[in-house]
Amino acid sequence: MTLEQKIGQFFFPAVFINDTEENIQATEQLIRDNNIGGLTFFHSRASAATNYETKKKIVFNDDSYLRLKDLIVRYQKCATTPLLMSIDAEWGLAMRVEKTPQYPYAITLGALPESESQLVYEVGRQIGLDLKSAGIHYNLAPLADINNNPNNPVIGYRSFGENKEKVARFALEYLRGMSDVGVLGCLKHFPGHGNTNVDSHLGLPVLEESLEELMENELYPFIKGIENNVDSIMIGHLAVPALNDGKDTSATLSKPIIETLLRKQLNYDGLVISDALNMHSVSKLYDTKGQLEWEAFNAGNDVLCFAENVPEGIQEILKNASPERIEASYTRLMKCKEKVGLLTSNTAVETNLDFDTASLLNTKIAQKSITKIKDNNNTAVVFEAAKRGKLAKLSLYKNTDNTFFKTLASTLASAEFSIEMEDTKGVEEIEEKLIDYDTIIISLFVPKAKPMNNFDIEDAVLEVMKKLFINKKCLLYVFGNPYALQVIPNITSALGIVQVYQDFEEFHENAARQLLENLECKGALPVHIRGI
Repeated sequence: MTLEQKIGQFFFPAVFINDTEENIQATEQLIRDNNIGGLTFFHSRASAATNYETKKKIVFNDDSYLRLKDLIVRYQKCATTPLLMSIDAEWGLAMRVEKTPQYPYAITLGALPESESQLVYEVGRQIGLDLKSAGIHYNLAPLADINNNPNNPVIGYRSFGENKEKVARFALEYLRGMSDVGVLGCLKHFPGHGNTNVDSHLGLPVLEESLEELMENELYPFIKGIENNVDSIMIGHLAVPALNDGKDTSATLSKPIIETLLRKQLNYDGLVISDALNMHSVSKLYDTKGQLEWEAFNAGNDVLCFAENVPEGIQEILKNASPERIEASYTRLMKCKEKVGLLTSNTAVETNLDFDTASLLNTKIAQKSITKIKDNNNTAVVFEAAKRGKLAKLSLYKNTDNTFFKTLASTLASAEFSIEMEDTKGVEEIEEKLIDYDTIIISLFVPKAKPMNNFDIEDAVLEVMKKLFINKKCLLYVFGNPYALQVIPNITSALGIVQVYQDFEEFHENAARQLLENLECKGALPVHIRGI
């Protein structure tokens, strides 16, 4: 290859599974003209995180998975050098592709006892197999970020928790699972995105820690990853003035952070990939097309993810970079392509999605992660109330026809009520109807995983819970992000609190069985919850 062709390999533009034929053909032309190295798949243009503020409606498509497979075959046919296909699949292909197996969020896995780390390995392995079935060999996951800021708008549920040793161990197990089936992994977001309160899709977070503090905490999982030869590390769009001569420069554009800290001090010689270059923390910095791509490469990134100016970026790098630097990045990328067999063997897909194995795995994780936060002989209390006809069940944000209630009803019959989204009139009616009952099982299906607007839990619903906790014996089951516990008023007045994490059938069933049979809960909260 010429130097120009080698530079083309560093570009991984975004492609969208549900896109127009015109856009697909434009990508085919981009591959042919620029010898790009790979692609990063997203569901659709409306789903890209930077489009959040436009409120574009995501149109779901049951055929997304088949489209993805077909597009990969199509795009590979255009490439002289096989493309390394990548995707964010932190909790499985389902993060980007509907009707595919979904596994628990990292925060749920973080609730597992350390003795169950094999289950995290299995998650990594299954996700790897699912990706390979579509023709993808590079998962931009898992997070090595430590969850030490409850108000973090973008990490939260995507991190394994606040304990640095556990985050490191579980991230390594997840990576090992993928690696064992021939899929590359990626630790992100270096040097650590956990202690931030700005979403880097929309603005630039600033970390005020010193190098000593970062070495003690944030950098620990990355150091463990480096010791275990992690395939790649993604640089986050966050500023660390202490590492950058006091400047608020994004780490993705910072030589001191990538070249000095990561390469020299931490001795990492694997692949370095930028976070998506369309993110608003960096995308609006330069007027000249191609300059952002050059600045990111010059800072030390080998791969430019979601690069929007491919031809211009190639020319800027060709004009400014030394042949030695180009060769070094090219060698690292080719090593990754070789590892997954793209350069040497037939990588034809032979596996199919395995929903049964995924469900079995989710059941095992549910059994070991569900966390009892408060117990006052809960099982005996609800059976005694049912016997007196004083037990009711209240489902928040899901109708009563849910698996949790159905599993309970087989043994524990009672009146059932529900409040669904934007049902303020229903709230008053429910309060009236609950007057006759003294014991309530409340299942809260947290509407959103991100903390904005109290996880979308409406004020009226928070008010209902507040009153019920004071006036009734309440058992609260929370299906969702455990940080949602912090926004629930009077929660300490609840008789019992159980954190269930996932709104999956397998978690519904196991939460119900735990109550009916008074089973021990093996999980522990992976993060500190204020007021609990």
